[in-house]
Amino acid sequence: MYRYLRGQFAYAAFLWPALAAVSFNETASALAAQLMGFDADRDHAPQELGGATPSKIALELRAVRLRDYTTVASGVPTLLCTPLALHGSTIADLASGHSLVAAIRGAGLDRLFMTDWRSASPDMRFCGIDDYLADLNVLVDHLGGLVDLVGLCQGGWLSLLYAACFPAKVRKLVMAGSPVDIAARQSGLSAVAAATPLTMFQSLVNLGDGRVIGRNAAKLWATDGVAANDVRESLQTTEPIGSPEFTRLEGIFENWNAWTIDVPGTYYLEVVEKLYKRNELATGDFVALGQKIDLSRLRLPMYLLAGSLDDVVAPEQLLAAERLVGTPPKDFRHEVAPSNHLGLFMGKRTLEQYWPSIVRWMKEPALEGPSLAALTCINAASDEGRQKSTGAIKTSLERDIRKLSGVRGVVNNIEIEPHAKADNVKMKIETPRRNRSKGHTCHRSRRR
Repeated sequence: MYRYLRGQFAYAAFLWPALAAVSFNETASALAAQLMGFDADRDHAPQELGGATPSKIALELRAVRLRDYTTVASGVPTLLCTPLALHGSTIADLASGHSLVAAIRGAGLDRLFMTDWRSASPDMRFCGIDDYLADLNVLVDHLGGLVDLVGLCQGGWLSLLYAACFPAKVRKLVMAGSPVDIAARQSGLSAVAAATPLTMFQSLVNLGDGRVIGRNAAKLWATDGVAANDVRESLQTTEPIGSPEFTRLEGIFENWNAWTIDVPGTYYLEVVEKLYKRNELATGDFVALGQKIDLSRLRLPMYLLAGSLDDVVAPEQLLAAERLVGTPPKDFRHEVAPSNHLGLFMGKRTLEQYWPSIVRWMKEPALEGPSLAALTCINAASDEGRQKSTGAIKTSLERDIRKLSGVRGVVNNIEIEPHAKADNVKMKIETPRRNRSKGHTCHRSRRR
């Protein structure tokens, strides 16, 4: 199992760098032995790998850059939320034929942006999940306050949390290779998570003075490099090993793998404890930005992409979202590709056969998108929270109705009428007189 996991090392290494050894005792010895030389080549760190697709920086924060790949100025933007792990965001834009960014644009999404998480500086060591959710919210507001979110691996559960905190700001959500319910089925990674003492992870943070130093974790993990077969499997290329084209791709892959970022210790330990140790996202105990996250209140359209060969995130760990959220079956899609973990984001076959269908789904109108999905959250809120939410949702409703019905001007008299039960919302929508013959009433009730 450990050898197979090493073939999907990039995100296994994020949580379990000590898997280079087979047992905990071996790990402790290996850790102590290798730490002596960790900083010897500080000045010889590899240079950051640039993406294959030209982009510009639309916004730059301390923790993240917003990369802009757009070719048009209008329409709902798509925000690609890359994993905040030990490797860079180039996972989504590795090389020609192995770029998710290019695949999404080629399938017809013209307003595309991507998170490019920055390496944590020493003063960021106390940044936690809430800090990154807040930064994600700044990016969404910069894009106009309404996006389609596409979350990859660790970026998937972060996107799910964001949508649960701000349902009126997300029209549709896509998650690929993302852990949601760790208990749904054990993967090679989660099996080790259950057996590894929390003190091991705390020690790794302490060694980095409050951060997980990417190059150190990479050294612990990749003790014998990346096998050519593993590279070929992740890239899903038909090029024979040793051929000039494969050698070129292998070099790009190895450069991407060699460049790492540092992660705040607080964030790292929160992920280990809350997501992997306690499974709080699935149990309903996760608290984010002061809110206890109840996924059953989330109604927005979702598309899940899992890999049948993924031993980092078992397909069931992602597909469990379908029973945890409140999205109606007609608004839910999922696919399981014959792919390992990295192949979901950079595999040629997966990019050609699965992502175009996802883009077509994203381009479909979504009347029951963020506006109507968020309505059910109003009843569950306090009176003060309901008053604050109603105004924002009415604005979002007006935008959606104008877009989908062709109505021009202001949509008049949107009334949101809470029922006695907290899981039902009724609203009355009246369009301008010149565009209507009568009012329209929409009713939405919770799926049982």
